Amino acid sequence: MKNIIFAVIMGMLILTGGLAFGGEPALNISPKLNPNLAAAQSLSRQAYDKISAAQEANEWDAEGHAQRAKDLLEQANDELKLAAQAANTSK
Repeated sequence: MKNIIFAVIMGMLILTGGLAFGGEPALNISPKLNPNLAAAQSLSRQAYDKISAAQEANEWDAEGHAQRAKDLLEQANDELKLAAQAANTSK
């Protein structure tokens, strides 16, 4: 029973933390060190911005799909940063 309660509380903290710290994808990959990953990150940010503009222009969220797409772009951005860091340490 304690394990279930602990798992539920941890899940809630993770979800709450994810919502509290979520936001626009960062542009934090060095184009000099990782030009392709930096370009991919920039395109990801452009896609995020276009989705935001579409949401504002239409004043709707396409049944949550637009927000889900933005969430996935944030996740992709985080993975691109991790890929750049991995590339930097292997050089």
